[in-house]
Amino acid sequence: MTDTPNGAMQVDVGLVKQLAELLDDTHLTEIEVSDGDRRIRVVRKAAAITAPVMQAAPAPAPLAAPAPAAAAPMAIEPADHPGVVKSPMVGTAYMAAEPGSKPFAVVGQAVAAGDTLLIVEAMKVMNPIVAPRAGTVRQLFVDNGQPVEFDQPLAIVE
Repeated sequence: MTDTPNGAMQVDVGLVKQLAELLDDTHLTEIEVSDGDRRIRVVRKAAAITAPVMQAAPAPAPLAAPAPAAAAPMAIEPADHPGVVKSPMVGTAYMAAEPGSKPFAVVGQAVAAGDTLLIVEAMKVMNPIVAPRAGTVRQLFVDNGQPVEFDQPLAIVE
């Protein structure tokens, strides 16, 4: 980055292309580089990320419909539920081992202690999130590809 005679910033197009490629490689939505008082910020539109999630959204919608009928057991917050499984890290939740494959767990499925419910990718490492006890998956709070926060409820196993 350099100044032109009229004081305008000249942008290094090669650097911008490298940053855009880095966004694609890391699945980030935004990256910023600064050099002194100059900075370059490259942002990917969220629409590319939300489109697949919107396609997946209709599937969980029918699962949400029975919840009002079973409102009595869920009278407490999901985070306070004794069967809640929380995210141990910040990352991206994936419901299956790879795109198009069978999900690890679905609502109503019986699981054994230690069975994988989903995975959370953090820094290119796939971390299995396992059932802490044997039981039935009562609720899943995340969709495939959804970002998750530390201590966020992911599922309930009773």
